[in-house]
Amino acid sequence: MPLPTIILPGYLAGAADYQSMQQTLEDLRYPVTTVPLRWWEWLPTLGGRSVTPILRRLDATVQQVKCQFGVEKVNLVGHSAGGWLARIYLGEKPYCIHPQDTVDCCWQAHFSVSTLVTLGTPHRSQERWTLRNLNFVNDTYPGAFYSDVEYICVAGKSVYGDRLRNWLAFSSYRLTGGEGACWGDGITPISAAHLEGAENLTLDGVNHSPRSGLWYGSPEIVALWATYLV
Repeated sequence: MPLPTIILPGYLAGAADYQSMQQTLEDLRYPVTTVPLRWWEWLPTLGGRSVTPILRRLDATVQQVKCQFGVEKVNLVGHSAGGWLARIYLGEKPYCIHPQDTVDCCWQAHFSVSTLVTLGTPHRSQERWTLRNLNFVNDTYPGAFYSDVEYICVAGKSVYGDRLRNWLAFSSYRLTGGEGACWGDGITPISAAHLEGAENLTLDGVNHSPRSGLWYGSPEIVALWATYLV
């Protein structure tokens, strides 16, 4: 039986947005739980503030799942911002870069995680509100940092950034990676969704969110990356 998998939603998303992804994984016989977030629980993190409230919800879910299944390790799936939050969660250095954070903001969860799958995650960004958090992640835990964790980074290739025809994608790519005229999932450019040292996948036609048609949680796409959860 595969290890239990925990889905961490993306920025301003709740568990309800991942019901179809969870159902597909269950149909494939993967035991799976989604961190029971509601979209408004992200509000305290706006403007580059601490993401500790979300990480505490993640940790509570991990501990509950480990106890429920009697296992020492789980798999994590992080969509969008959920992917780089999971990298903070793996770490063993206190996340004390905001006034409200304390020395207990350290989870050392790489001992409890077998595989981390990130889906359309902007692992780097030039957007000023995310710089403090992402600089902490990438300076402290660069690339596929922990050798005891399998890192799988999935990027979608569906929209080419064009200033005239695809302005939203162009702007998002430029804000994230510095270059707007490139391929990505409509929000995250391929280059930002991959990590050095990880198993990096690029899936054609895959969009960032479920509101855009085929996306990371569509059944046929879940079936591709879920094989890494075995």
